[in-house]
Amino acid sequence: MTFKTVSSLFSLAATASMVLTPVAAAAQASAPAPQAQSTAAAEQAAAEDAAAVAALGLPATISILGKNDPNRRTATAVVNGQVLTGTDIDQRLALLIAANKNVTPSPEELQRLRAQVLRNLIDETLQIQEAKAQKIEVPTEDIDATYARIAAQNFGQDTKRMDEHLRSIGSSSASLKRQIEGELSWQRLLRRNVQPFVNVSNEEVNDLLKRLEASRGSEEYRLGEIFLASTPETDAQVRENALKIVEQIKKGGSFVAYARQFSEASTAAVGGDLGWVRLETLPTEMAEAARQMQPNQLIGPFAIPGGYEIMLLIDKRQVLTADPRDAVLSLKQISLTFPAGITPAQANPLVKRFSEGVQAIKGCGDAEDGAARLGAQIVSNEQVKMRALPEQLQQMIAGLQVGQTTPPFGSVEDGVRVLMLCGRDDTQDAGKPTFEQLMAQIEDERVGKRAQRYLRDLRNDAYIEYN
Repeated sequence: MTFKTVSSLFSLAATASMVLTPVAAAAQASAPAPQAQSTAAAEQAAAEDAAAVAALGLPATISILGKNDPNRRTATAVVNGQVLTGTDIDQRLALLIAANKNVTPSPEELQRLRAQVLRNLIDETLQIQEAKAQKIEVPTEDIDATYARIAAQNFGQDTKRMDEHLRSIGSSSASLKRQIEGELSWQRLLRRNVQPFVNVSNEEVNDLLKRLEASRGSEEYRLGEIFLASTPETDAQVRENALKIVEQIKKGGSFVAYARQFSEASTAAVGGDLGWVRLETLPTEMAEAARQMQPNQLIGPFAIPGGYEIMLLIDKRQVLTADPRDAVLSLKQISLTFPAGITPAQANPLVKRFSEGVQAIKGCGDAEDGAARLGAQIVSNEQVKMRALPEQLQQMIAGLQVGQTTPPFGSVEDGVRVLMLCGRDDTQDAGKPTFEQLMAQIEDERVGKRAQRYLRDLRNDAYIEYN
């Protein structure tokens, strides 16, 4: 039996603990339309852009007076009297680079990232300042609690290890806590000053419910987005930045990390996650583009009103129809590790013996004793959604009966393992949203649009000095 490497199916941490739950879907926010414009629409958009530039009264010939070159400024600024230092930029940049450890940015990419991080810090500062001006304070206890949750997700309950890790990558706990403060401040500001003034009528929600019922069986999508705002003057530069972000993500960069740092949509705080989106809730152009995408496909950047959009299709399913992948599984993982330094040739006989031994196990009741006979380890998990498993394993397990196992998979480094199916609870509820859920979804979309306008106004009113 030939030993085949399938280590990409599981991360080391996931296989060790059988923690296989999917990322929680965030509240849906506004999403611009990605489909290419029709000829008439493109001509109209071009005319509007030309009119916007003409309104500025720019001369046909531009003569530069002085030597001021914005591309040669150092990455520091004073925002309404508050100083952003080079250290602030460096530490926040270190967070981004650490989140994309598989990608080594070039010197030119680093320069672009520093400029973007500075813009993010300016926006963050404006958000914190506006919250304080509106008498909205974020208690230190709330910031520390969020920081502790992040530490728990990555380092158990040890915040000291989190502190040490941040210092080791050139960042600091203060930098991450500052980002947390910005997000919490903005959320609370919107909750008080924007959300109460967003109204959704019962008729709108009932109409949407009718359209959903009419579309039963059609597909819905879980989308991620990165939105970069632009003006006619900055269009070329923003598009170039968007192209570089796409390039970095395709090289292995984290979509979530880039969305959190660079996206100007309200979904940035949750890594660009729009959650499960039904086509009826999207603009027509976006719905048509999403319908043509496949899971894990990245498209963009493409021009939309107000800027450029990068979109990732995370997953898709059928509207109001029970999905077999939502079945909750009871699994036992039987794994065998290899001695350090073993070669594939030496591992093959062990894999063959392991495979034959697994086949001899008489169902889930014999799994513990069978694993002991093989000198293997066994881990159980009774609440695993099939959707949370890697796609290859989904296909394997879908055809299994209780007591059967997947073919062996793994690598020389990680060892060999199988998954035994010990139970399967198929979902009967098709997951039809409630009236309240749909109302909240529409409200979130409108709050997101007003949030973009709110931040734009803060930028327009700000006093910013660059050094």
